[in-house]
Amino acid sequence: MKQFKITWLSLITLAVFAVSCKKQENQVFVTGGDAPVVTASTAAVVLAAGKEAEQAIRFTWTNPNYEFTTGINSLDVSYKLELDTVGGNFRSSNKYVTVIPRDLSKAFTVAELNGILGNVMLLTFGRQYNMEARITSSLAADAVPLLSNVVRFTATPFAPPPKVQLPTTGELYIVGDATPGGWNNPVPVPSQKFNKISNTKYEITVTLIPSKFYLLLPENGSWAAKYCVDNNSLPGLSGGGDFVYKTSGGADIPSPADAGTYKITADFQTGKFTAVKQ
Repeated sequence: MKQFKITWLSLITLAVFAVSCKKQENQVFVTGGDAPVVTASTAAVVLAAGKEAEQAIRFTWTNPNYEFTTGINSLDVSYKLELDTVGGNFRSSNKYVTVIPRDLSKAFTVAELNGILGNVMLLTFGRQYNMEARITSSLAADAVPLLSNVVRFTATPFAPPPKVQLPTTGELYIVGDATPGGWNNPVPVPSQKFNKISNTKYEITVTLIPSKFYLLLPENGSWAAKYCVDNNSLPGLSGGGDFVYKTSGGADIPSPADAGTYKITADFQTGKFTAVKQ
């Protein structure tokens, strides 16, 4: 009886092994592909106010033609387009990255490219830059990404409209339980009034109560409009991030977890604020 049990156990083990081997034989693997070749429609991009709707540049690239053990790929390929300044080697903290599913080209209007250079990459307006672009294709988790050649072009960004609507009053105030004045509106001045650094940038140095909230107001004593955030649960937002203009809705801005004096900067050109401990 004992021998009978062992025999059946052996048969079951062999059956599982055979099925396992069959599954491995039927697996599909990526066997190769060609690195995409990217070209640009121009080497000298012209960015000018009044021509925002016109095409600035178009990048076009070849299909990598991924191959599987079953033949040439028929699945959708995803492409990552990167823009950086020459010398940044696509490692700059403010480089631009976008993902294009399936398509073999990507065009940018003057407005789009100018906004990327000025508001995303934070390049200086009025200065000519040597830029470079490349494509990385990808298909699946087990497929090695294929990297294209690098194309270069020049561009001079001009000051676009601010990303966030400017205070029509030319003034900015801070209110909230994170501030010495609490939610009382009007707020105490000049202690809770921002300094206007430029037409698009405001700064204030103020003591903040930790783990509370605040808003920015364009008019002292009025709740008609405010600058806030869309989602105040985002990690790291107490140190800075994107802010928006709202007449209703929105979320309060969280203050840092550490008590102290902070310099808060609101940059309407880029639509970003920072809160840095002094």
